Amino acid sequence: MRRGGDQFLILYSLFFDQHIFLSIISIKFMTEEAKATEIKVKPEAGEVKAKPPKKEKPPALEDKPFTEFMEQHFTPTLKTALEKQGLQDVQLDFKKAKIPVTGFESNPECWQVNGNLKNRQFSLYFFDEDINGQKAFSCATDGKKPSTIESFMIDERKASLDLMVLFALKRLNGQKWLARN
Repeated sequence: MRRGGDQFLILYSLFFDQHIFLSIISIKFMTEEAKATEIKVKPEAGEVKAKPPKKEKPPALEDKPFTEFMEQHFTPTLKTALEKQGLQDVQLDFKKAKIPVTGFESNPECWQVNGNLKNRQFSLYFFDEDINGQKAFSCATDGKKPSTIESFMIDERKASLDLMVLFALKRLNGQKWLARN
């Protein structure tokens, strides 16, 4: 017990309303009385307390197999996001193919999301069969072959569906394909 706090309460009440003092004291005694009369029930030795089963969280979208995630979640979400930006006739394909950039013909095939926006084309490359692996971006216009390949999402350790869509939109906006400045 703290004596200093009790003395403060008594002095405080002397200067102010006695009714408040009595209320404070009764609250203090009520809480102490409740603690003293608290009944602790212990299960008997042979009795086992049943715990409710833990709810299992469904696996995150990003934990699904790569191709399933890309086909069922990323590609449709990206298409919807592009259409919300006002683009029409958006065509997105997810396939495994060679990178069409000059100098990369000898590289093995990798998974790609190829987008056609009328006379503009872009590709997102996934070198590893993993959304958290290395990724790249290229774009071209008028059906020409892309001339450069750029890194994509290099600073992100853990990719999520929303983050991948955001970065794709951000990159396309950097080309001035979504909004004109």
